Amino acid sequence: MLAAVLTTFLFAISTICGHRSARQIGGVEANFWRIAVATFLLTVWAYVFGSGLAGAPGWFMLSGLFGIGLGDSGYFQALPRLGARRTVLVVQCLTTPAAALIEWIWLGTRLNLGEILCIFWTLTGVAIALAPGEHLQLPAREWRIGLVACVFAAIGGAFGFVLIRKAYEVSHAHGVFPDAGTTGYQRMLGGILIPAIILLAVKWRSALTYGGLWEAKTRRASLEKWRRIWPWVLANSLAGQTFGVTCMQWALKTTPAAKVAAIIATTPILLLPMTRIVDGEKIGIRSLIGSLIAVSGVIGLIALRH
Repeated sequence: MLAAVLTTFLFAISTICGHRSARQIGGVEANFWRIAVATFLLTVWAYVFGSGLAGAPGWFMLSGLFGIGLGDSGYFQALPRLGARRTVLVVQCLTTPAAALIEWIWLGTRLNLGEILCIFWTLTGVAIALAPGEHLQLPAREWRIGLVACVFAAIGGAFGFVLIRKAYEVSHAHGVFPDAGTTGYQRMLGGILIPAIILLAVKWRSALTYGGLWEAKTRRASLEKWRRIWPWVLANSLAGQTFGVTCMQWALKTTPAAKVAAIIATTPILLLPMTRIVDGEKIGIRSLIGSLIAVSGVIGLIALRH
């Protein structure tokens, strides 16, 4: 449970940084570079301190394909359209029940009534805390695209969670017990492919529309953009796909996907003070009440776990 709580904290930091970088360079590019940096760092870990491709790398890569490649690509399309808090709210509230259903059907993992009630209570608190109190001033097209992207991200993330559980099951059946950093590296190998293809397609289209990628004007604009944005991209990669994913792998090694997803669903609660500090957003009484409800649900899960 500690690993899931650490994951939640790291993912909250990652969301703030991801929102900033996605607004400035676009969701496609922000998503790819955070994954690329994390892949490099986790590769170093896996071959210096870990065990490389030991265990069930195919299953972990498949989890990365769904959770990172498909899920996170949708997530980063929603971020600049709906904002950090609303995107995380929709994605997390859909991921938890989807992960529980998939794991039950496929792996036969059942939750008892107390655990189901705690998950429901946690998600209720998140919804109360972050449901928008005013109508969003967004174009209808942007709202629809953002909502579809959130659903896509939630389904991809849910499959990614359950595939990690399956990968650990296969590894342990063969007597191999890889560390979380190693499995995180294996997962990144499967996750980087789709974002790389999407980025190449976007860059190619941009080059055909606005001119060559290597023209002097384009190079200067790109360098100026990266001088502003690289700290946010680096922080996003470290907090999310490097340390955050490693903690998530650690949590899923011993805990059902639905429980881990429910705890990570409290990420938006941690975003409340963070967005207050970074963006100056006010925290209302409803947000505080919802936060207390969500936190009490997590405490209940931890108590039932022990």
